[in-house]
Amino acid sequence: MIRYIRSKKYEAPEFMTRIMGPNPIKITEELLINHQIPSGSLVCDLGCGKGLTSLFLVKEFNFNVYAADLWIDPEENRLFFEENGLICQQIYPVKTDALNPDFEKDFFDAVVSIDSYQYYGHDPKYLDEKLLPFLKPGGYVYIAIPGMKKDNHHNLPKELLLSWTPEQLATIHDTTYWKNIIQQNRYAEIISVHEMESNEEVWADWLKQDNPYAIEDRASMNAGGGKYMNFVAIILRKRMGT
Repeated sequence: MIRYIRSKKYEAPEFMTRIMGPNPIKITEELLINHQIPSGSLVCDLGCGKGLTSLFLVKEFNFNVYAADLWIDPEENRLFFEENGLICQQIYPVKTDALNPDFEKDFFDAVVSIDSYQYYGHDPKYLDEKLLPFLKPGGYVYIAIPGMKKDNHHNLPKELLLSWTPEQLATIHDTTYWKNIIQQNRYAEIISVHEMESNEEVWADWLKQDNPYAIEDRASMNAGGGKYMNFVAIILRKRMGT
């Protein structure tokens, strides 16, 4: 059972009020257990939201991080980082569309993406055409996304429909679905696609928040919808010479 030792430092309200879904700090901590990204690497936190995972990657793993998001104002994130002692040499908040990332070729040593890849990674061509080009050969991709234990879109459980529409659930899939998508890439070695341990605890952290989206999610989760849900980890390494 994961004890989330690193994450305990980020349980104060000033951190938890910035989460935008199930606790992304704990998800990141599990995802990076035994990770292969060297200290000091330049890492893209793709879909960083309000920057909490980016802060975590700098402080706990000694990465230099581009905090990349389309919807959150980079200046808002910059102020948050400065308030927590980070300087521009360590962290760079940027506005970026994950569907058309504006980065140089072979720029990053690694990409980390928490609770966002499900929105743009369904196209089997996405990895080869959009994400992997700005990753250095030999670089790593670590992804964690909300999923289902078993795809059941043909007969969605009533518990899930208390909080979400079928359209909102359309991005949520099981490990088999994601393996089929990821296996179609040409330029990355698949290290793992697996169900994560994180689920009940990270959801509980989210549902405690005084956030309208968290409040909406309570109906499904309090009715037992969590038994259908999981988180899926995807770990890749870009092939050399690509």
